[in-house]
Parts: sequence; C-alpha cells; structure tokens
Amino acid sequence: MSLMNSWVASANAANHPFPLNNLPYGVFSTDDGEPRCGVAIGDMILDITTAEAKGLIVLTDEPLFDLPFWNPLMEQGPAVWAALRARLNSLLADGSEERGQVEPLLVAQSDAEMHLPFAVSEYTDFYAGRHHAQNVGTMFRGPENALPPNWLHIPIGYNGRASSVVVSGTDIRRPWGQLKSPDHDRPAFLPSRRFDIELEMGAIVGTPSEGPISVQEADDNIFGYVLLNDWSARDIQAWEYQPLGPFQAKATATSISPWIVTKAALEPFRCDTPAREHELLDHLKDCGPMLYDIDLSVTMAPAGKPGTTIARTNYNQMYYSAAQQLAHHTTSGCPMNTGDLLGSGTISGPTKPERGSLLELSWAGKEPLTLDTGETRSFIEDGDTLTLTGSAIGDGYTIGFGDCTGTLLSALDDPYKR
Repeated sequence: MSLMNSWVASANAANHPFPLNNLPYGVFSTDDGEPRCGVAIGDMILDITTAEAKGLIVLTDEPLFDLPFWNPLMEQGPAVWAALRARLNSLLADGSEERGQVEPLLVAQSDAEMHLPFAVSEYTDFYAGRHHAQNVGTMFRGPENALPPNWLHIPIGYNGRASSVVVSGTDIRRPWGQLKSPDHDRPAFLPSRRFDIELEMGAIVGTPSEGPISVQEADDNIFGYVLLNDWSARDIQAWEYQPLGPFQAKATATSISPWIVTKAALEPFRCDTPAREHELLDHLKDCGPMLYDIDLSVTMAPAGKPGTTIARTNYNQMYYSAAQQLAHHTTSGCPMNTGDLLGSGTISGPTKPERGSLLELSWAGKEPLTLDTGETRSFIEDGDTLTLTGSAIGDGYTIGFGDCTGTLLSALDDPYKR
C-alpha cells in the first residue's frame, strides 16, 4: 500500500504521523467546548461528535459519539469499525465532494488538549518480551536461570490498576513505598529511589468475550493499539514481589499515547513472532503474522534541557503477540470487556541500545547512562521528562501514535504526616 492522498495538505507528507492511511481516534477539547471524539488527519482533528450530530456520519440508529470516549464504537465490532473507516476515507480523500461540509469541522491539533481516548475497563500487564525477561532474570538469578520454567510456554502477566492509566502529558509523582535497606533488618517507608519506565505497546479490546477464545478470535476482538509506559518503582518492586508479583511498584501510573491506532491501519505492517524454542500448546499457537513492524524509541530530557534518545527497538521483538496474550487471558473463562487494556510487557532487543527500561540500560545501576548534556542517569531523577515514540514506515507514508510523555515530579512530603 502507498500513500493515500487527502485534501488536508499536511496529511500528505511522507514523514507525517497522521496521513489518510492512519486515521487514529482520540478525545480532545478546546477552550470553547467539552471533550469530544476526534480523528487525526495531518495537523488537524476532525470533530467526529459534531460530524455525527450534523448527519455526516451515521453508523447505527443510536449516536455513537455523544460521549467523550470511543467505547460505544468499540463494542459494535469489526463491521461497524470498517464502516466508519470507509466513511472517513470518503470524507477526507482528495477530491471528496463533501469537503465543504467537513472543512468547518476541522480543529488545529495545536489548539487542542488531549484526553484519555477510551474508558479503561481493566488493565493487565504482561512480561512477554524475551530479551527483557532474559536481561532481568540474568541480573537477579544468573543467565542459566534467567527465564522461569513456564516463560517459554505461556505469556506471564498480572492485573494492574485501570484507575491509574493516564493520557500522555500527565505529570507523574514519585511514589512512596516500603523499601528494604541492606544495612538494616527492618524496611523503611521512603520515596522510591529507583523509579523507571517500561517501553510497551498497549492493545485495546473492542469486542467483549465470554469464556475461552482462540488466538484468531482474540485478534479479531482487538480494536487498536497505543504506546504504553508502565512506570515502575524498582526498589519497591524488589521488596514486595515475592510471592505474588508486582503490586504497589506498578500502581503509580501507566501512561498511554493520546491516539488509538486501529488494527486496520496497521495491517500492512504485520509480521511473525520469533522462532519458538518449544512448540506452544494448540490454544496458543500462531495462526498467521500477529506482530507488527513498529519502530520504537525512548527519549530522556532533564528539566529545561534537550533530550537524549536512550533506546531504539521494534515491536517485532515480542515473543508473544497481543492476540496470544488475550487468548491466554480467557482460558480460565475470564470474561473480557470492551475497553480492557493489555500491556505488552517491556520491549527490548538483543543489544544494549535496544533495551526498553533503565533497569536494563544501566544494568540495575551498575552502568549509568551518559546523556548528551553530560549528565548521568541510572534511574529517573525529579524533573526528567520521558517520551516514547512509535512509527510504522510504509511506502511514502508513516503511521504514528503521537508521543507518550510524562515528567517526574518530586515526591510529596511525608504523605502520612498530618
């Protein structure tokens, strides 16, 4: 597929993240209105809520875009998703006969504030990147025992907090927690000293399910993808994770990019998962290319200073696809709901510059990074801004997600001191 031309001129640049080929979904507001649904096209946003109200978009008997989130569309399923995409193409394509009606509904992205694009029902985070799991396991158990016995057979995950999922641009507060001190018998309650990021992709469930579903059915049920930063307090995690895994270390915040890139926009970039060391059981076997070729990067910028790109990798490094993660999630009969968010797990590649967390990049603090400013980092310091980016490069066009950014604020004074 090559670039699809739009009458919105800015959408036709080869390196612009929002061409007609993309059409990602978000929620925005301006000074003169409440949050409403919108579609990115070039440097503009098409006000979908108003377009529906004016009769330019009619998909069902009841309105789908009168609320400030995309869940009502998501639960309609693939046929309605495809109908909306086709209608948007007809409205925004070069030569559209309805340009005169659509053009007044465009809002400059520079004038808009972005909000969470969907209501998050529940959030599950996985540990499904082979290189990340190998690196972390090697740090703490040695290379011979890096992967637990089950890792090559199932996508390991844990249930996180939907309540702390935030949109890009939201500041993150350094958390307090219980830390183990190597010099004392008792732990201490202190601000986290090893606060970190995890470079991930998030898959969004559109069609709900009851009972177990296949990998193909799971893929069909996925509505789209966002960039995801699973902020992590490594020192809190080290003390709390046995025997039941992460808890408060992962509850501070999870940032997502503001635009949902639909599965349809990513179809040209499908690719296979890596070769298997052990054959998966039948209910988890690959049924076609289930990953995507998406370039990813992480930039760190100290307060008031330019940023340094500290990692570059690709979503194709995942060992398990989002469809396999979703299918595995349902094996117990667990219902999945519209708006469920699945974090991929940290995406790292085989070399040091491809590592998707500071824990790996600094090798647990033993090998601090040197930024372009000359400063060093083992973990995030107050005032640092972390930005995740992602793009799939096509024939003369780019599919982007919008940045996933957060700035770390200093910890509160003792939160229990009244």
